[in-house]
Amino acid sequence: MSTASTKYSRWDGSQDPFPIDPKDIIDELGNDVMNSSDITQALRRLMQRGMQTGNGRMEGMKDLMERLKQRKQQQLEKYNMDSMVDDIKKRLEQIIDTERKGIEKRVQEAMQQLQKRDQGEEGEKGQQGENQQGQQGQQGQGQRGQGQPNQKLLDMLKDRASKSKERLDQMPKDLGGQIKELSSYDFMDHDARQQFQELIDMLKKQMMQNQFKNMSEMMKNMSPEQMKAMQQMIRDMNKMLQDHMAGRDPHFNEFMDKWGDMFGDNPPKDIDDLIERMAKQMAQMQNMMDSMSPEMRQEMQDMMQQMMGPGMQADLDQLAGTLDMLFPSDELRQQYQFSGEEPLSMQQAMQLMEDLQKTESLERQLEDVAYGGDIDDINSEEMANQAGEDSRRILDQLKRVQKELEEAGYIRRKGDKLELTPKAMRRIGQKALKDIFEKLKKDRNGNHEQRTRGAGGEELSWTKKYEFGDDFKLDLQQTMRNALVRNGPGTPVKFEVDDFEVKQTEHLTSSATVLLLDQSRSMAYNGSFPAAKKVAVALHSLITSQFNRDSLYILGFSDVAVEIKGKDLPEITWNSWMHGTNMHHAFMMSRKLLSKHKGATKQIIMITDGEPTAHLENGRSYFSYPPDVRTISETLKEVSRCTREGITINTFMLETSYYLIDFIGRLTKINHGRAFYTTPDKLGEYILVDFLKNRRKKVA
Repeated sequence: MSTASTKYSRWDGSQDPFPIDPKDIIDELGNDVMNSSDITQALRRLMQRGMQTGNGRMEGMKDLMERLKQRKQQQLEKYNMDSMVDDIKKRLEQIIDTERKGIEKRVQEAMQQLQKRDQGEEGEKGQQGENQQGQQGQQGQGQRGQGQPNQKLLDMLKDRASKSKERLDQMPKDLGGQIKELSSYDFMDHDARQQFQELIDMLKKQMMQNQFKNMSEMMKNMSPEQMKAMQQMIRDMNKMLQDHMAGRDPHFNEFMDKWGDMFGDNPPKDIDDLIERMAKQMAQMQNMMDSMSPEMRQEMQDMMQQMMGPGMQADLDQLAGTLDMLFPSDELRQQYQFSGEEPLSMQQAMQLMEDLQKTESLERQLEDVAYGGDIDDINSEEMANQAGEDSRRILDQLKRVQKELEEAGYIRRKGDKLELTPKAMRRIGQKALKDIFEKLKKDRNGNHEQRTRGAGGEELSWTKKYEFGDDFKLDLQQTMRNALVRNGPGTPVKFEVDDFEVKQTEHLTSSATVLLLDQSRSMAYNGSFPAAKKVAVALHSLITSQFNRDSLYILGFSDVAVEIKGKDLPEITWNSWMHGTNMHHAFMMSRKLLSKHKGATKQIIMITDGEPTAHLENGRSYFSYPPDVRTISETLKEVSRCTREGITINTFMLETSYYLIDFIGRLTKINHGRAFYTTPDKLGEYILVDFLKNRRKKVA
């Protein structure tokens, strides 16, 4: 006998711990559809805010933006941007200290060499004979003559050392001044000279790398000739961009043929690509400068001017100005408030600026999705780099939402827009119906006067405890369950009266209903129209799914009345561009629609927040506010016609103005229907209860 086994492995990021259920998504979308006529916008809003699903919470783009903001805040609270200048200062201090020690060492070594030479000369003099005194004197004078130049060189070395120390002592405190002095300083120590040259090469490389990506190799150990070539390239670029801005041929291909090697393995494809790259890179450099304290920023600027020279700096300033006109970088320019303690080198600072720029670019892309942008354009890899693997998972899940809905058959494309399918409409209607009925109390059928004879009737979807007087339509499954819960498992199963569960029934007849939705501008206020729209969706779902012998018509009315098909319900909204509440035309159309249903219970359910302010006159809508006497008169005449044809009019008022109450009072007096004052949040409960009660067959 084999047993099933389960194998566990480490999550590698590819598995989705919270799979998307399209049913949960369309249920959530349904709530938004009641407030909006555009499913595309509703889907974007859902993706923006996220949602709670049966598998946990599906985070939205707002959550991703919050993750990016937190990551950015952590960086701002971690680093000290001014430390970049401190790092350069420390390296210069080390270079100066190395030079001082080197000066002392050279002087000491020269003195020791001279001392050893003098000691060697004294030893030779003791070995000469008395008979060679004359020759010895001449030889001694010759040797002293050779010793005097060595002493003179030592004196010259000491003098140079003294002057060098004095110049080091008078070294300026600011970075620019120190680099200017050391650039013209004649180093006595080889290591100090080499360290200074390496520092200058590194700074040039890093500054130019930030403004000209992929040119770092050219900047390494740049000779005067290479610097001159770089400057010429910048001047050629300035001319090309000026021509482009003036509408002349920029000769981009010629520029790339000449200087393309400087742009590395991924050169710009066209001039627009070049402009965007350069603008972003220069913005990073400027952001770094702007994020420093004013004192440190000034020192940094002075240092750059000294390193680049006035000619190169002027060319770079011109390039920055031209790029700003061609590619306005206001959204790229940021001044960050760093408050941390961790130091940064210039290379680290520039990388940080690039990361922050990418973070803010992702934030803008996420915001753009809500206004028509394509979420598929957001780079998942970049999201992972800037906000972690969890953020990549969230983004990839959001990218799948629309595809999952399409594959499940809930939405489909219609040109550039999306639309709900009939399957989605059924699901949304069932959800609206469930939301409303969850608030209602189930009617009791026991211990009451039973006016309907016989056992006929339509079974409902719920059961109840048996009470004396109920039809004994036993629900065996629920009854068995009650007994097992009471006694526990085992046989035989013993039943008691309290275990009996019976099916509820209603004695019903066919019904024809017209739902009138006021679409005048005032229905947009206080959530009135979304609530009315939800009732329409729920009624449509109730009748089509449970009472398929019944008929439901939906009419929207403002200046005129228009029939609305069930499939079009998601797209309806109020008429913000038309004036009038034309109940006259609405009752007229309702009467014509209901006249087709002989023998059925006929009713009109009207949801409105205002009295009639328009009526049809010679085939055209006549509007007047306050209401014209003719409008009231013509509308009430149509109410009388409905009454003579056996049509009941039930009105749900969402406002209690004097004119509305007065008119509805006159309407109910003629029609003998009912009028309710309710609020948008209670509207569905009242209407559905009323609809069901009006369907019950009365038997004498």
